[in-house]
Amino acid sequence: MDLATLIGILAGFGIIVAAIVVGGDLGTFVDVPSVLIVIGGGMAATLIRFPLAGIIGAFALGGKIAFVHKKTVPAEIIEKLAEMSEVIRKEGPLGLENVEIQDETIAKGAQYVADGYDEDFIKDAMEREAELGLERLEEGQRVFKALGDAAPAFGMIGTLVGLVQMLATMDDPATIGPSMAIALLTTMYGAVVSNLICLPMADKMDAKFKVDQMKNALIIDGILQLRANKSPAVMKEMLIAYLPEKQRGPFIEEIA
Repeated sequence: MDLATLIGILAGFGIIVAAIVVGGDLGTFVDVPSVLIVIGGGMAATLIRFPLAGIIGAFALGGKIAFVHKKTVPAEIIEKLAEMSEVIRKEGPLGLENVEIQDETIAKGAQYVADGYDEDFIKDAMEREAELGLERLEEGQRVFKALGDAAPAFGMIGTLVGLVQMLATMDDPATIGPSMAIALLTTMYGAVVSNLICLPMADKMDAKFKVDQMKNALIIDGILQLRANKSPAVMKEMLIAYLPEKQRGPFIEEIA
């Protein structure tokens, strides 16, 4: 579980609520019409931009990335691929069927090697699946970015609605307060939804896109080397390029 996302969201809302409670009454900052304008309007605008299935998929993917995705460690992937190379050298490609592999992409590549598919087929199949996964991430990022753009815009629309209501009923002092609440709270709601939820999620998906892009390239390269029956030492020497400079030391010493 990615605790950073949960801590960030809770801390953000906690700071806002604490500031409200210290300065006054929390109930004053709760306004249903303002919520309807910001949330409802933002979702409506997003529905116009994207198909319903794409929005549902983006929310599901966003929740998975934010809270349950596993950290990618390239060094561990390289070690696993080298271990699989050793198995092939001792038992042949069919020996991979007995290796416990948790990563789905590595497992699928290992199955291709065990089944004896040629390198071109393996490369095409794995690259196609990787591209489709990255496309889903990219679409999810666009959905959250659209929500992040729409929320403040509808906050401003709510502000204009509140101001119009206030100006239209200036002769009735009882209506000035509720109208001003809508005018001000919609702007606040829009800013909070955009900057605390939607735009951070879009950025998180962008970071996940780059990590997955590197991870897929590493795994595909490693699987093709398995298919070519490269030794563990040669494989590590060729794959350390995917590692940051500071993480290459143990591999260089092992190869040497």
